[in-house]
Amino acid sequence: MLQSAARLSVAPMMDWTDRHCRYFHRLMSRRALLYTEMVTSAALVRGGARRLLDFDAAEHPVALQLGGSDPAELAQATRMGADEGYDEVNLNVGCPSDRVQSGTFGAVLMRHPDVVAECAAAMIAACNVEITVKCRIGVDDQAPEDVLPDFLEKVRAAGVRRVTIHARKAWLQGLSPKENRDVPPLDYPLVARMKAVFPELHISVNGGIGSLDAACGFLDQGLDGVMIGRAAYHDPAGVLLDADRLIWGDASPLSAPEEAVEAMLPYIDRHVAAGGKLHQVTRHMLGAFSGRPGARAWRRILSEGAHRPGADARLVREALAAVTGVGVESAA
Repeated sequence: MLQSAARLSVAPMMDWTDRHCRYFHRLMSRRALLYTEMVTSAALVRGGARRLLDFDAAEHPVALQLGGSDPAELAQATRMGADEGYDEVNLNVGCPSDRVQSGTFGAVLMRHPDVVAECAAAMIAACNVEITVKCRIGVDDQAPEDVLPDFLEKVRAAGVRRVTIHARKAWLQGLSPKENRDVPPLDYPLVARMKAVFPELHISVNGGIGSLDAACGFLDQGLDGVMIGRAAYHDPAGVLLDADRLIWGDASPLSAPEEAVEAMLPYIDRHVAAGGKLHQVTRHMLGAFSGRPGARAWRRILSEGAHRPGADARLVREALAAVTGVGVESAA
C-alpha cells in the first residue's frame, strides 16, 4: 500500500504540515502519502513531547519524519511512532538549518553515511513499520556523482528500501535554509540515474516540482514517486484535487476546493469546541483558491479575523461566500 501511496507525497515542512494541514490535504486526495513536520527523537524520548505525534485517523496513509543521529534514541522514537499508528517512519537527512546542524542531524549527515546506515538499521529493528530516508544529493563541496551512490548503497545495505532524494545540494555554510530550497541548482538527471543504478530501490524525487503535470512527467520517466512541497501547500487544490485520478486512476474524492472547505467545517467546529483557535486550522487553508476570483478576499477575511476572540466556523463561511458569491475581487 505504501509503495503505491508514495507515487505522490506531500513533503514534510516545518511549521506547515501539522495535523490540521494534513487533514485538509487528505480531503482532496485519498491516496497521496502525507508527512508530518520533522520531529526530533530527543523531543520525544527526552523531552516528553509525545503530543507531537497526535494525528487523526482520517490522515492515513501518514508518515512520521524523525530528526536525530543517535541510533538507540531513534529506535525508541520509532517505536513510539509505530505505537501511535504511523504507517511509515522517515529519517531526515536533508534539513540544512543551523539548529539541525548543531544537533548533528539533517543534511550534515550526508557526510556520515555510516551513521545514517547505523541509525536506519536500529530503526528497522525497532518495529515492523517501514523505515525510509529523505536526503539531499550532497552537501557543500561534495561531488554528488560520487557521494550519492555511496550513500544509497549503505542505506540499502542497512535494510532501507525506499528513499526520497531532494535533487539539490545543501550548502551548510553561506546559505540560509530558505536559500537552500532555491539557490543550489537542481539535478533531476542524477536522481534518474540513481534509479537506474539501484533498480530495486523505490526512489522518489523532490525539489522544485510545482505541479501535478510535472509529477506525472517524472513518473513517466521511470521514477517511482514524486514528493511535492511548497506547491502543494500554497495551491493544494491545484496539486491534490485531481491527483487520485491522474496518478492512480481513481475517482477524485472532491471536484472543487469549495467542497473541501465545506468538509472542513465539522473539523473546525470540533477543534474550536475543544479549546483550539480558529487560526491554527485556517492558516493552512489560505491557498485553497489560489489563482481564482475571490482568492484575495478569502485570504483577507481569514487572515484578519481568525485570530480574534470567539472566531469560529462562521468566519470561514463568510470567507467562502466571498468566493462563491459575486466574486468581484480578482485573484492575487
